[in-house]
Amino acid sequence: MAYELKATVKEIGETQQVSEKFKKRDLVLTDLSKPEYPQHIKFDLNQDKVTLADNLKIGDKVSISFNLGGREYTKDNKTSYFNSLQIWKLTKLSDTAPQQAQIAEPQHIDNKDADDPPF
Repeated sequence: MAYELKATVKEIGETQQVSEKFKKRDLVLTDLSKPEYPQHIKFDLNQDKVTLADNLKIGDKVSISFNLGGREYTKDNKTSYFNSLQIWKLTKLSDTAPQQAQIAEPQHIDNKDADDPPF
């Protein structure tokens, strides 16, 4: 399942080489869609996606697309469930609003000597 979210970067984890063929990185984002109840959510960046966070800073606003996944784990006849939020697309949002073109104010020309030629 694919989902999208706009959020603010709260924490950027280091890339971890879990095995010879697998690496991951954690990214904690704050969902501010309801500012009175901010949600701090941990997402995963896996394999080639770990580099998506290389140019991010704490406080950056981002838009992400992610998949929601779940796994079952059984050990000693006890079953546990784990969820994962895997980012597959990340876009840094602009911090500044687009600037509007400035229109120059008309200048007042003093025409005291309007009868005099300009030379």
